[in-house]
Amino acid sequence: MNAVGEERPLGVDSAPGAVSPALGVDSEVGTLRTVILHRPGDELRRLTPRNLDQLLFDGLPWVDRAQAEHDAFADLLRGRGIEVLLLADLLTEAFTVSGAARMQGIGAAVDERRTGSGLARDLAAHLRTLPAAELAHVLTSGMTFDELPPDAASPSLVRRMHHGADFVIDPLPNLMFTRDSSVWIGHRVAITSLAMRARVREASVTDLIYAHHPRFHGVRRAYESRTAPVEGGDVLLLAPGVLAIGVGERTTPAGAEALARSVFDDELAHTVLVVPIAQQRATMHLDTVCTMVDTDAVVMYPAARDQLTAFTIRRTDGGGVGIDGGAPFLDAAADAMGIGKLRVIDTGLDDVVAEREQWDDGNNTLALEPGVVVAYERNVETNARLEDAGIEVLRIRGSELGSGRGGPRCMSCPVARDPVRPAEEHPARQ
Repeated sequence: MNAVGEERPLGVDSAPGAVSPALGVDSEVGTLRTVILHRPGDELRRLTPRNLDQLLFDGLPWVDRAQAEHDAFADLLRGRGIEVLLLADLLTEAFTVSGAARMQGIGAAVDERRTGSGLARDLAAHLRTLPAAELAHVLTSGMTFDELPPDAASPSLVRRMHHGADFVIDPLPNLMFTRDSSVWIGHRVAITSLAMRARVREASVTDLIYAHHPRFHGVRRAYESRTAPVEGGDVLLLAPGVLAIGVGERTTPAGAEALARSVFDDELAHTVLVVPIAQQRATMHLDTVCTMVDTDAVVMYPAARDQLTAFTIRRTDGGGVGIDGGAPFLDAAADAMGIGKLRVIDTGLDDVVAEREQWDDGNNTLALEPGVVVAYERNVETNARLEDAGIEVLRIRGSELGSGRGGPRCMSCPVARDPVRPAEEHPARQ
């Protein structure tokens, strides 16, 4: 109960008495009201030099420091009046109120093709006995063969032939990048399909939260893909009705087209820009090279400024789609947004500095409102250039959080933002 005797919404750790805003997002920069974060936990302690590449990390994070950095990030958001929903709490609460949520989570985690039928039955039976919080912990941090209960009902060759430290349930160390597994478009949520094997199950965790947590009761889906990969880091809501989707290492052309057709069918967008990006880790998502910092401004890696192009997809009168290709991305974006020109803030004039800060997620900012962003403090040149352009930069530490190659935008899934005014209605920033 809060101070006035009313129950707080499940999953909320914002100030007591806070009123939960309506869910929905129509831009990258509308005033942020509610966001989903995942505090990194024991899943990061599962990382070793042997499995780093497989689990998509570039180094072994100091977990306690990563947690402290993430706590500071969450506290900064709360200090700005933003409601923070923690994914682990949402997952636990979904398991508490819904048996179907438990079955869905267990079903996604137990892979009979890896374990064999006997061990799969024993493992699922064991997971069904766990309290909600413990089940949530296992499904996010994983389980080794050594951690299986010793009194299995069925003999298992798989269990005998695996080393005790091998995973019978894989950990999800990338779960802290909550942006990728779901995207809000208007008042609907798109559940994505993640491309890399190490991340596939993240979408099932997100899916069951939206399906079974009371906070999201009645929320309709904008898109659900089980085949064509599309990830949230590649989806930018440039303006109401205008999406940009990067196609590269993680999102495929088929995924981008499927999402475009879906948002057209639901009348959530009138224009989708599909933007090819290099298929490499340094530019795994569109938001690693470009993010919105104001209604009419982006921060962008200078090497991409003149190279990015866009295929413009629009709904035709007959219900189909029309595709125009080859236009410079910045021109196509300004045209779709109905503004004369996008302001572009480069991440540095020096090529070496720009490349270093792009790698360290200098372009991966989280807008809290028009002209106010959160960024890693280490990207000194990028942050200075943002401030020179009139953008307020709220700096956070990310020496350990960045080991998975993700910045403040990657680590946050906005679920409620205020609608934005058209760019031309905002006074010019000095």
